[in-house]
Amino acid sequence: MSIIKNDIPILEYDNDQAGVIAANHEHESLHLPERAVFAFLGEAVDRYAKTHGAVIVDHYETISKLYPIYVLEKDGQQICLVEAPVGAPAATAILDALIACGVRKIISGGSCGVLVPMEENVFLIPRKALRDEGTSYHYLPPERFVTVSEAARKAIAATLQSRHLPFSEVVTWSTDGFFRETKGMVEYRKSEGCSVVEMECAALAACAQFRGAAWGELLFTADTLANAERYDARDWGRDSIDLALELCMEAVLHL
Repeated sequence: MSIIKNDIPILEYDNDQAGVIAANHEHESLHLPERAVFAFLGEAVDRYAKTHGAVIVDHYETISKLYPIYVLEKDGQQICLVEAPVGAPAATAILDALIACGVRKIISGGSCGVLVPMEENVFLIPRKALRDEGTSYHYLPPERFVTVSEAARKAIAATLQSRHLPFSEVVTWSTDGFFRETKGMVEYRKSEGCSVVEMECAALAACAQFRGAAWGELLFTADTLANAERYDARDWGRDSIDLALELCMEAVLHL
């Protein structure tokens, strides 16, 4: 029996690599390149694929949407490109499937909220994530934080440095409940070293670590919770979306 039991169900853990439903269920014959960009960047993914001659090799089907799985060539390398859905469970399911189909080096990109005063459209690299979501606990034993792959972080940093773009490494708070980011909880997370908040980093890092893949994420700042009395959505970091995708495509080549 590999199950670690606990009175709290989410803290129970099974280290068995095999699930009753395989991660490549309905994609058993799909063999993907080892490098992939898995981006929380919405329609920008489809635009990039169309303008760079990407081919749809399959789809990941959810109840509400079909996610095209693109493959394109960049600098002589084959790269898989997929839009990531918002939320840890859905995003991790697709990442797990991509890894099961051969992906081993993954860069994600997306926006984050800031907990401390920080300008919009600033690039950041999370070095670890506080696990305040549920999905990561199905991939790693319970701990407060999960560390993001150093190799992936270095690849992203090298890309930003080559473009002379300023950035910082940060600790992020991954949460399932953005309407439950209370004043007290924001202060608590800040006291633990978190300066930004998003919904998927901890889960994706845990999944990749469990499956033996290298994964990292390029974040850009969007809304701000730094002033708990006056939440400001700003412009959701829209000015960074297209550039972030380009940077992810470059970074995965360094990984």
